Amino acid sequence: MTETFTLERDDQGRLGVTDTQGRRHENVEPIRAFPISEPELWISLCDPNGREVAQVRDLNELPTEQRELLRSELTRREFVPVIQRIESISSLAEPCEWFVETDRGPTSFVLNSDEHVRKLSPDKALILDSHGLRYLVQDARQLDSHSRKLLARYLS
Repeated sequence: MTETFTLERDDQGRLGVTDTQGRRHENVEPIRAFPISEPELWISLCDPNGREVAQVRDLNELPTEQRELLRSELTRREFVPVIQRIESISSLAEPCEWFVETDRGPTSFVLNSDEHVRKLSPDKALILDSHGLRYLVQDARQLDSHSRKLLARYLS
């Protein structure tokens, strides 16, 4: 079961936690342990120094108000556009620039290395650009043939 704590926003909109010993922790950041594969499980609440002050085993175990507050904070914190089409990739050598269509509109980003394309399953990938932004390919089978061909090099 998820440990007991109190979660609320302060006057400036920052997340705060009062832990099981009654200690108050300000400016807390929620971090999902498994953001793609198990987004509702194992969420760490960390202080500004990155130390875990509380842990949520299962988001659905929280009271409704705290669950919605935490979901709202996670949504604000996490920005992972979903790639819907790969228009082009500038070259086969890295670094290369990708031109893509995402669920948030068209964009381009630089991929520094093949190693920054993480295969999560046979058809799912997480791509980390040169600025640390993540892009998700939820299901390569749903991409058009041109996009699948460009992506296949990174998923094989």
